[in-house]
Amino acid sequence: MGKCLVVANQTLGGDQLMGEVRRRMATGPSSFYVVVPNTPPADVIRLLGEPVGEPAPFATAESEAQHRATLTAQSRLHQALAQLRAEGADAQGSLGDAEPLTAIADVLAQQPFDEIIISTLPAGISRWLGMDLPHRAERKFNLPVTTVISSS
Repeated sequence: MGKCLVVANQTLGGDQLMGEVRRRMATGPSSFYVVVPNTPPADVIRLLGEPVGEPAPFATAESEAQHRATLTAQSRLHQALAQLRAEGADAQGSLGDAEPLTAIADVLAQQPFDEIIISTLPAGISRWLGMDLPHRAERKFNLPVTTVISSS
């Protein structure tokens, strides 16, 4: 049975990632563990510029933005797990550290995997590709890494 660690956030449930999951399942029994790095909102300043009655202190706006980001990540995780299970996949998952390499390391410390699938946004807008996450993960964890790039 192949055990895949799936690392994704905004691209969870996308056609490209689901196609990769289906390919794994077609080759034999597979299980998937989805970790969603709980990435902080990229643009807290934007929140401060939104019209909201009384201006909130920066820390309050940042805390609220982080809370919304966490709720969004949790929602994406639950939807992705339901979608994977509807496809017949053995799927579990959790939110992880905001730093994707740390999120991966934390999961790998708990259980072994045969490979890592990193699902990301396209080059130019992907922070993960910009930080060379797929190659860094492959070197650091000595596991094969498949990069799935969303078309949207």
